[in-house]
Amino acid sequence: MVRADALSRRKILQRSAGVGGALALGPLLSPAAEAAAAAHAVPAGAAAAKDLYRAIGVRPLINARGTFTILSGSLMLPQVREAIDQASRQYVHLDELADAVGRRLAELTKAEFGLVSSGCAAGMTHATAACVAGGNPDLHVRIPDLAGFQKTEVIIPKHSRNVYEAAISAVGVKIVEVSTRQELEAAIGPQTALVYIMAGPRVDKSELNTKVIAEVAKPRGVPVLVDAAAEILTIPNVHLGYGADLVAYSGGKAIRGPQSAGLLLGREDLVRAAWVHSAPHHGFARGFKVGKEEAMGMLMAVEMWVRRDHDAEYARWESWLRYIARRVSSVQGVTTEVVQPEGLSNRTPSLRILWEEQRLGVSGKTVMDTLYQDEPRIALNQTGGSGRTGVSITPYMLSPGDEKVIARRLVEVLRDPPAPPEPPKPPTVQVGGTWAVKIQYLAGSSTAHRLQLTQSGDKVTGSHTGEFVTRELTGTVSGDTVRLRSVYPESHGDALDFTFTGTVAGGSMRGDLDMGEYLKATWTATRAG
Repeated sequence: MVRADALSRRKILQRSAGVGGALALGPLLSPAAEAAAAAHAVPAGAAAAKDLYRAIGVRPLINARGTFTILSGSLMLPQVREAIDQASRQYVHLDELADAVGRRLAELTKAEFGLVSSGCAAGMTHATAACVAGGNPDLHVRIPDLAGFQKTEVIIPKHSRNVYEAAISAVGVKIVEVSTRQELEAAIGPQTALVYIMAGPRVDKSELNTKVIAEVAKPRGVPVLVDAAAEILTIPNVHLGYGADLVAYSGGKAIRGPQSAGLLLGREDLVRAAWVHSAPHHGFARGFKVGKEEAMGMLMAVEMWVRRDHDAEYARWESWLRYIARRVSSVQGVTTEVVQPEGLSNRTPSLRILWEEQRLGVSGKTVMDTLYQDEPRIALNQTGGSGRTGVSITPYMLSPGDEKVIARRLVEVLRDPPAPPEPPKPPTVQVGGTWAVKIQYLAGSSTAHRLQLTQSGDKVTGSHTGEFVTRELTGTVSGDTVRLRSVYPESHGDALDFTFTGTVAGGSMRGDLDMGEYLKATWTATRAG
C-alpha cells in the first residue's frame, strides 16, 4: 500500500510524464490570463464581487475553515474563469464536447477516460447508473425503478457509510453493508452492481482497504468506485492503481475548478456509459446538467493542476500560518502548533491555537462565533484538547492578505474578549417524561416527533423519535431553560442533528430548533405522559 506521507507533493503529481508540457487549451488563454498571478492570487474583480453580493444583502467571508460546499468550496483559478468566458462565446454539440474532453482528461490524468459531471455526487450517480444499466437506453429510462433489472445492489463497507451515498441510492439500488472480507465475498452475486468506497486514512488502514476490495470484486466482474471528493488529484491515480475501476472528484475543492463541476475518471466503457446516463440526455438525471462552460472550465482546472507549482503553494500556506502564529503568540497564555495533514483529502497544513479558557476568559467557540458574526466575516474551526480551548485555521482557501486580517482580528478578540455567557442556573423545572412535539419548519410542519426524557439534576438523557428513526438525546436544564440535542450519525448513510432550545412552563415547552444543514425551525411540546 502506498502511504500518503511517503509521497512528496511533487511526486504525487507526476506531472511531466505523458503530458509533455503540450497543453491543448493553451491558445484559449489570453496573454493577460497567462500572466495572471499564481494560483492563490487575489482574483481580479474581487472587490466588485463583494459589492455584487452585498447589493442583495449577502455578506462575503474569509474562508479559513476549508473546502466546505456550504461555504462555496474554493475560488476558481484565473485561468479557469478565462476558459469559462471563452467557452460561453460559441455553440458546440455536447456529445462531441464530452468525447473530446474525455479524451483530453485521459491524456492529462493517465486514466482510460474522463467525464465532467455537475459535482462529485453527480459523478457518483452517473457511475452507479453505468454499473446498473451499462448505457442501455431501455434500462436508462426506467431508473430509479429497477424492477426487472439484474444489477440492483451496491455494497458499501461499514467504514465507508456516509451522507454522500445518497448519490448512489438515488439510482434505486439497495445498499448492502459489509464489515469483513468474508462478508464481502458472501454479499457479491449476480445482483451486485458495484462496491463503493469513501476514500481516506480510515479505509487505507482497514482490513477492507481498496486493494483488498478490488482483489475480491474484480475477478467476479464487479466494478469498484472510489469517492475522492476532497482529495488532491494524483497522477497516475492512486485509487485506480490500487485496483479501483472508477474514481470521482469534486471540481470546486482542491482542483479549483467550477464549484458546480466534478470529475469521473477510470474505465473507458463505464465512463462513457456514465455520460449516456447524464444530462443532456433525458431520464432521471436530466437535472444534472453540465454546460459547455463548466466542461471547459473543469478541463482547464485539470490542465492547470499539472502546471501548478504545488510545493510553492504549500510553502506559501505554511508561511501564512507562521505569520498568524507569531502574531497571536504575543497574547500571554496562547500557544500554537502547525499540524500536517494525513492522507490526500484537503491536503493542507493547519494551525491550532490553544489557550486556557479560565485565564483568557473566552472559549474557542465564542472566538469562532465572534469572528464569523463580525466584520470582516471570518470562518474558522473550533478546536481544543488537554483541558484547553481554541480555534484552528486552514489556509487552503485563503487569498494573499487574508492571513494579516485573521491575525489582527484574533489578537483583538483574545485581548479584549466579548462578555462570557451567563453561567448555568439551578433547574427550576422538571422535564422528565414523554413529550409530543410539533415542529414548524421553514416550509411545512410535523406532529410526529416524540421526546422521551429523564432528568437528573441539570442533566437530561433520553431519546428523540421522528418520522422514521429514533436517536439518542442529551441535554441540560438551566433555570426554566432547556437545551436538548439528538444526533443520527452518518454511519447509517444519513445524518440528522437537532438542537432544541426553549423554555418550560408547566406542561409545555417551546423555542427554536437548529437542524444544521436543514436550517432552523420552531417547536412546541406538550406532556404526553
